[in-house]
Amino acid sequence: MSPIIKSGSAKWEGSLKEGNGHVSTESGVLSDQPYGFNTRFEGKQGTNPEELIGAAHASCFSMALSMILGQSDLTPDSIETKAEVHLEEKDGGFHVPKVHLTVEASIPGASQEDFDEAAKTAKENCPISKLLTAEITMDAKLV
Repeated sequence: MSPIIKSGSAKWEGSLKEGNGHVSTESGVLSDQPYGFNTRFEGKQGTNPEELIGAAHASCFSMALSMILGQSDLTPDSIETKAEVHLEEKDGGFHVPKVHLTVEASIPGASQEDFDEAAKTAKENCPISKLLTAEITMDAKLV
């Protein structure tokens, strides 16, 4: 099977603190959504990279958990996942040392053991969990 390729894009103009950017997704679900220093560090209206990663991780995990439960003939009524992406300052820069998943699920017929095992497997194997340790490649061109 050939790879499925999805994309997001961002455009930034100006300096870090005074500049601003817009982020979009290939599907158009996000289209020119504003982001900037103030939305990332000062709580202003708009999005930021960490919440976008959190949304991607939460949605990926929920789908993976549903798939894993299905392998045991369990069908969830609902899975609600929140992914808290921790952005911290370290050695004069910023990094994301951790993502914390909080999951609440209603799964008829599932035991706590079934749920715990499926959730652990989903956490370790959903593609976005794996992405967070992936090789990053780049093409860069000055125009």
